[in-house]
Amino acid sequence: MNHLKQFCIILVFSFAGEVLNKVIPLPVPASIYGIILLFICLETGIVKKTDVKGAGTFLIEIMPVMFIPAAVGLLESWEVIKPSCIQFIAVTIISTFAVMAVSGKITQFIIRRGRKKVRADE
Repeated sequence: MNHLKQFCIILVFSFAGEVLNKVIPLPVPASIYGIILLFICLETGIVKKTDVKGAGTFLIEIMPVMFIPAAVGLLESWEVIKPSCIQFIAVTIISTFAVMAVSGKITQFIIRRGRKKVRADE
């Protein structure tokens, strides 16, 4: 019963994201609005981490299963994708390395900033 309550809390934020998506004329997916709202509520203490932890963990654990329909869709449209396969692979490789590089730089920046803050507090 506890997981059902947690899942319903997550669904409320997903629904709020859908509403915001319809109200705000920006090209931002509804799921992003919902996750930002949930993040804000978690950070401000409106929603406690324990209120969504179990359902959130479950959803993360089954996330790979959620990619199966997308993969099947790609396989079904192989004839359309086949002529552009090299371009898709190139974009995938380049974007993967770009995301890794940017994520690494941001992580290094945050770690260094944290170390400077610790030194300043001492």
